Amino acid sequence: MNGKVAVVVGVGPGLGAAVARRFAREGYAVALMARREESVADAQQEIEADGGTALFVSTNATDPASVEAAFEQVRSELGDPEVFVYNAGAFQMGGILEIEPEKFDECFRANCAGAFYAAQQVLPSMVEAGSGTILLTGATAAMRGGARFSALAVGKFGLRALGQSMAREFGPQGIHVAHVVIDGQIDTPRVRGMSPGREEHTMLSPDAIAEAYWQLHSQDGTAWTLELDLRPAVESF
Repeated sequence: MNGKVAVVVGVGPGLGAAVARRFAREGYAVALMARREESVADAQQEIEADGGTALFVSTNATDPASVEAAFEQVRSELGDPEVFVYNAGAFQMGGILEIEPEKFDECFRANCAGAFYAAQQVLPSMVEAGSGTILLTGATAAMRGGARFSALAVGKFGLRALGQSMAREFGPQGIHVAHVVIDGQIDTPRVRGMSPGREEHTMLSPDAIAEAYWQLHSQDGTAWTLELDLRPAVESF
């Protein structure tokens, strides 16, 4: 299959699904990467019902071998990705003396190293084509290491640094790398379950974020964004 291909690593019922749907509406065949098929089932069915192409690819973003195999499947079944969105992550709240080293390492791999593993898979074809887009989902923790948030902040700081490094190395070769700071909670079923009755306007709409991702991909090369921060109008910052 030869055509426009987008890969979203870390697809669930919130932002990952919204990004996949947005790119599918523009004619992209979308690879939906997640550990479990049930995480992507609704998004896949919706995209296919609208006449699009959506491929579930079982992927453990923290395992380089799993990531490599996943992208081999994408290249075989869909083609070389033009767009790569890294939306995977892990969170473990706890003090420095409370978090187990294994859990800290797991969070770092999910929040940062997985993006590195995946970037190594997409960059060669992007460099050859002289074009491509890499979008990294960040968080408030990429800007501020709060107490008891070290397991998240270290990886998100690292993801931001990775984005800056990739942009400076590969931007001149036609590849747009952007890091997006999500400064607030995304409106997902899990968040609504935790805060019943919470007003919709106090959370970030996944579809609104996905639209911002599409706009980043669509930017002219004379005016590329490296970092974008998004938050609800009522969010303090």
